[in-house]
Amino acid sequence: MDILTASPATPRDMLVWQHAAVNLRAGIPVALLCVLDSAGSSPGRQGFKMTVTAGSLAGSIGGGIMEHKFVELARTLLREPHFAPVLRHQIHRREAPTDRSGMICSGEQWVLLQPLTVADLPTISRIKLQLREQGRNRLWLTATGGLRLEENAQPGPHFTFQPGTEWSYSEQIGFRDRATIVGAGHVALALSRVLASLDFDLTVLDDRPGLNTHLLNPFAHYKRTVQYEQLLQEIPAGPHQYVILMTFGYRSDLVALRALLHHPVRYLGVMGSKAKIAEMLAVLRAEGVSEHDLARVHAPIGVPINSRTPEEIAISIAAELIRVRNS
Repeated sequence: MDILTASPATPRDMLVWQHAAVNLRAGIPVALLCVLDSAGSSPGRQGFKMTVTAGSLAGSIGGGIMEHKFVELARTLLREPHFAPVLRHQIHRREAPTDRSGMICSGEQWVLLQPLTVADLPTISRIKLQLREQGRNRLWLTATGGLRLEENAQPGPHFTFQPGTEWSYSEQIGFRDRATIVGAGHVALALSRVLASLDFDLTVLDDRPGLNTHLLNPFAHYKRTVQYEQLLQEIPAGPHQYVILMTFGYRSDLVALRALLHHPVRYLGVMGSKAKIAEMLAVLRAEGVSEHDLARVHAPIGVPINSRTPEEIAISIAAELIRVRNS
């Protein structure tokens, strides 16, 4: 990928809704498949989606034989004059007495097949728009109300699912997880490229105006020049906030870490050698920072894969973020 022509990532569902809109406008029937709930080692996780027509599809509900069967079922239902929503429980175990999916990975998932019509196009257009925003908007699928979008919804869980005859499902629209890279050097550029494929809303901050690796970073959604003493005002708190410190040097890393040590975020990590990190933590201990506060800092960041290049280091850091996010 050419870094001069790349662009910030959009949430993975964008292609699904774009596919639906293009086909509906062309008069082609569309089915929406959505995983409303999942448990265990299910290949399709809650919120996975795909859209299916007679000749094309976009997205995924987990792949394998299960997805193949649902795609064929959707295409069969699309040929019927009255396609009613279908909600099916799938158990990925050979010994399950009912609802066997044909897979043996031991998880379970609930899959919805929902017809989309031209009447849904205004809602789909609003969904596509809201996917790029940071508002509190929720997508709803219900047994009686079909597809709808609730704008400026009250804060709540990212997903909800109520099973039963009057089932309902909702999810927050847009990026759930937000990563802030503090320091916009070569590793930050490489990490931005990786995170652009991992459904993170991405901000890159640096205190050096005119830095080429900052200005030319095409993967970040937001780029700002800030003073590291002011980071507390620049980075929101919350359980879906991930902060990675990789500034120009030891002293600026220490300034940034001091500013954020008590900031409640999901992940706070510092890049550096073991010797550098040991020195930094020793300074903070001498300043009276408790072991409890230091224990929440991931340092040195990255899984141990003997990474050397900026690209290898970026992959090791991204792997650690995935491990934390999925824990």
